[in-house]
Amino acid sequence: MVRNVHTRRFPHPVPPELLAGLGTPDDRLWPVADWPPTRLDGPPVPGTTAGHGPVRYVLEEVEPDRLRFRFTAPKGLHGYHEFTADDGTLTHVLAGTLHGWARLSWPLVFRPLHDALLEQLLDRAELAVTGRVARPVRWSPYVRFLRTLATMRAGRLSPADHA
Repeated sequence: MVRNVHTRRFPHPVPPELLAGLGTPDDRLWPVADWPPTRLDGPPVPGTTAGHGPVRYVLEEVEPDRLRFRFTAPKGLHGYHEFTADDGTLTHVLAGTLHGWARLSWPLVFRPLHDALLEQLLDRAELAVTGRVARPVRWSPYVRFLRTLATMRAGRLSPADHA
């Protein structure tokens, strides 16, 4: 079982439009400058497919203070991830089970990248809520290494390989 939680507390409530905009052209949370953008394939309603990079999911629950997505890819990851905003706290939870190669790829590759991405997302939320980021996240040397490998790999693939 995997349970990965990222939380940031703010001195002000999280505006509902921050969650509502996730994956849309009005997205103020996702750190698109550094990560593959997350995109909803339709309106933010249950059943809409979405994803970023190799990760795919289906939007299962939509409330003003909560979004829950069920994973459909990569193979071997079964579970969900969700964002909740409660008072002045924004939380992201990834929970599920790992099968096959995911039992190795999650701890070695995906978890460090996921953690770095989520901390950047929380930086963006902090900026939106407070107007500044007190302590911006810094990537670890290992995350920088993984991103270098991914960039090198992406450079060898044709655009059709990314579809």
